[in-house]
Amino acid sequence: MALTLQELNAASPAEALALLDGVYEHSPWIAEQALTERPFRSLAHLKHALASAVRNAPAEAQLALIRAHPELAGKAMVSKALTAESTHEQSTAGLTDCSPDEFARIQKLNQDYNARFGFPFIVAVRGPRGTGLTRSQIIETFARRLENHPDFERAEALRNIHRIAEIRLADKFDAHPKLGNDVWDWHESLARHSDPGYAEQGQLTVTYLTDAHRACAQRISHWMRDCGFDEVEVDAVGNVVGRYHGDTPGAKTLLTGSHYDTVRNGGKYDGRLGIFVPMACVRELHRAGKRLPFAIEVVGFAEEEGQRYKATFLGSGALIGHFNPAWLEQQDADGISMRACMEGAGLCIADIPKLQRDPARYLGFVEVHIEQGPVLNELDLPLGVVTSINGSLRYVGEFMGMACHAGTTPMDRRSDAAAGAAELLLYVEQRAAQDGDSVGTVGVLQVPNGSINVVPGRCQFSLDLRAPNDAQRDALGTDVLGELAAIAARRGLQYRIEESMRAAAAPSAPVWQQRWERAVESLGVPVYRIPSGAGHDAMKLHEVMPQAMLFVRGENAGISHNPLESTTNDDMELAVQAFSHVLHQLAEASA
Repeated sequence: MALTLQELNAASPAEALALLDGVYEHSPWIAEQALTERPFRSLAHLKHALASAVRNAPAEAQLALIRAHPELAGKAMVSKALTAESTHEQSTAGLTDCSPDEFARIQKLNQDYNARFGFPFIVAVRGPRGTGLTRSQIIETFARRLENHPDFERAEALRNIHRIAEIRLADKFDAHPKLGNDVWDWHESLARHSDPGYAEQGQLTVTYLTDAHRACAQRISHWMRDCGFDEVEVDAVGNVVGRYHGDTPGAKTLLTGSHYDTVRNGGKYDGRLGIFVPMACVRELHRAGKRLPFAIEVVGFAEEEGQRYKATFLGSGALIGHFNPAWLEQQDADGISMRACMEGAGLCIADIPKLQRDPARYLGFVEVHIEQGPVLNELDLPLGVVTSINGSLRYVGEFMGMACHAGTTPMDRRSDAAAGAAELLLYVEQRAAQDGDSVGTVGVLQVPNGSINVVPGRCQFSLDLRAPNDAQRDALGTDVLGELAAIAARRGLQYRIEESMRAAAAPSAPVWQQRWERAVESLGVPVYRIPSGAGHDAMKLHEVMPQAMLFVRGENAGISHNPLESTTNDDMELAVQAFSHVLHQLAEASA
């Protein structure tokens, strides 16, 4: 019989400890510490209490926890000395059925890993969906993580232990994330569509209006109809639009969504999570026969990444009247113009101006998005409330000095352009860190016609500066440009600098941010406020209506724009619950 929170909360300390036995391998101290936080308001609250007990423990206790786990397909498995939980997990992953070559490979990896880190390799073999990784996925992960820095790998081992515990708790409480599983499965199914040249290599690439892109639009449209949306269409720029009517004709509309295009060889969750989470919410409303005092409009934006054509935020821009007609004459790498591409897809270019929304008819815009960063992952938090989408400045520049012989020119007589750029790079790193939430990047650093025995006479560079508000962004830019001039003067260099982009910050509307905060708090996990360093469709809608975003934790150190981009069915479930809570708040406010 499944355990309940009521039973756990009412049990004596000894009984409660016994109820949580086996959640963390041979480490009852974790549950003992977490139980001091009773009563638990939710399973998410219990999970966070357990993770916090580990997080706050001394390093020695954390290491002992890691070492309490068995090796994969190791001696304990062979001798049948595993715990019941580990036996089930390793068996489910097929580790008891390894081929001789696979077994030998795993044993060698175990040996190398232990020699490098001093503890066993730990991976949640039931995976982010809870249904199990394949042996090849496990071996690939094993080999990849062997290259990690020891400190990072130790933290990664603990994160996998928490994932193992999360799945074991789901088994104990019979609380498997059904909605999270559905959202996960939509992502997996949509990821089967990829552009030619990438699909054959198992890579995900979906660029604007390719066959794969149009197939994605049709698939999303089909799912929206299945979910009970009253109206579904692909609009004049390829956006997929689903509308779920309110209980009153003419009621205002909540706008939400994100993009379904990808970068080249990208991840499955960037953008698409913000389509499928509200889709799941609408489906539950439809199943319950429930209408809200407002309509819901979910938009799968056709183009955000700007990969095939230089038309970033094309989809969301069209909704605010910012479609640039000059884009139509752009050509892709094969010489196909956007105009020809759109006409070939059956889109009516003349209808694009009609896509502009009237802000007076909308309550606002909300967007759910994978974090695309490591912060939530490192803090063991499933969700983060976005405070602002960072404003940004971009520059391209060059230092000019004197190219001369590397062997015959004394150090105090050089005008080294690369050294000037290196000094600027270090200043950008130091200055951005002073703010705490600003970031600065020199992503391009190039010595034209460089040679190993020539002091660089030229060095080209880029600057990308971001901050949560425009004043902070501008102060960062002023300081960096001032230091650039000072470096040039000290080193006897000339320089040029050109601003290539200036994007305003998009702070979350306070009332909408507070709605997300109440939603997260209702789930029993701490509210964590976080700025977004990346641009999102929400920043376009911010120009005409209030907006706020919710971030969902990413696995694998939060990596994004990468095939390793991932999240879990449990975190997706919490995102659906948080979104549903926001809908409930809006309904109450409208009553």
